[in-house]
Amino acid sequence: MGIATINPATGETIKTFEAESSGSIAQKLALAQQTFEQYRQTPMQQRAEWLNQAAEILERDKVSFGKIMTTEMGKTLKSAIAETEKCALVCRYYAEHAADFLADVAVSTDASKSFVRYQPLGLILAVMPWNFPFWQVFRFAAPALMAGNVGLLKHASNVPQCALAIAQIFREAGFPEGAFQTLLIGADQVASIINDARVKAATLTGSEAAGASLAATAGKQIKKTVLELGGSDPFIVLESADLEAAVTTAVTARMLNTGQSCIAAKRFIVVDAVADEFERRLVEKFQALKIGDPMDENTDVGPLATPGILKDLDELVQVCIKKGSKVLTGGQPLSDRPGNFYPPTILSDFPPGTPADEEEFFGPVALLFRVPDIDTAIARANASPFGLGASAWTTDEQEAQRLIDEVEAGAVFINGLVKSDPRLPFGGIKRSGYGRELGIQGIHEFVNIKTVWIK
Repeated sequence: MGIATINPATGETIKTFEAESSGSIAQKLALAQQTFEQYRQTPMQQRAEWLNQAAEILERDKVSFGKIMTTEMGKTLKSAIAETEKCALVCRYYAEHAADFLADVAVSTDASKSFVRYQPLGLILAVMPWNFPFWQVFRFAAPALMAGNVGLLKHASNVPQCALAIAQIFREAGFPEGAFQTLLIGADQVASIINDARVKAATLTGSEAAGASLAATAGKQIKKTVLELGGSDPFIVLESADLEAAVTTAVTARMLNTGQSCIAAKRFIVVDAVADEFERRLVEKFQALKIGDPMDENTDVGPLATPGILKDLDELVQVCIKKGSKVLTGGQPLSDRPGNFYPPTILSDFPPGTPADEEEFFGPVALLFRVPDIDTAIARANASPFGLGASAWTTDEQEAQRLIDEVEAGAVFINGLVKSDPRLPFGGIKRSGYGRELGIQGIHEFVNIKTVWIK
């Protein structure tokens, strides 16, 4: 894939970029290593000042940054602006809390003094996706930089202007030039960077295939990785649920970012007692969504990021239909306009062996399953290779406790939308990956947890 800005709403190529030469990559690696040796000694207060300044820049220019995101990957402008604001939030969170998260922890042993000290590892490679092109990067960069590491960003090839803008934000905020650098490179150049001895660890958000490839390469070098991969998140609705709240949230949970989110609700698992009413309301709300220009503040659903994503999504839908699944609304790409538009779609009545059992539908397609009871709902939720997030709706305390204990996921939200929050660890299990971002756990992923014993 070339490195280019291609407007997904029109198909127009806005700007193309040359991949960096091996010489340029070598220079940036050398600068990163040189910077790390000095930056790791920078006082925590100074790092916090720079990170707070990055937050100021994000808020000051949130509209222009939002327009870059919308132009490159098609999310609505209003959601892109909100994403920029969330990036400022995570910067401020780690600027405020990192010193406490990384403070020495005393432990009573047979030593005169013993404690745990957290120290930076060095150069961390971040391989990031296009769907949240600012947020995914900042949720890695804020804790990594506060811990004293330096970052190298290999962003998705369809969001190069986002990648360059992020690096510029950190430079303008005052960070040394080598503390965070963008590498405009293709996926085929990632392995050589991981193999470089100066790179100490890597983090990837993306597909299973990309995660497996990166982890295999890093494993051969015995280097730490954090992976946040795909999801087919369940959205469980039991009989006692507040149905209107559940349906309203279901629309947001599936349509956020035109459905292109790892933690989007994808499988709606509803008990028979309320399934008819849930289905009726969900179809009604899906059909009321406005599809169109993502720059228009009235648009609810914009284009998918690339023609390939649209094609892959539609192929999954058509396989389900051919095997006997029912289309409640949508079900075909929109051919009445340019761009990568797919309508809000709901499928139900899945016979055994459809992609609904195993695949991630990365776009505005909801899969509706009817089940008789909570036991079957939990079993259906867990019958997936993924385990990222889960949303469950009930007003019964015993049911809520069962869902919390038994649903296999990195996060369970009761009566709420699954979302990332700087204050809480974020990540998955099973084929959704391993390791955590955000919270105190996130900043501890890329540090040396050093035991110190003195007598």
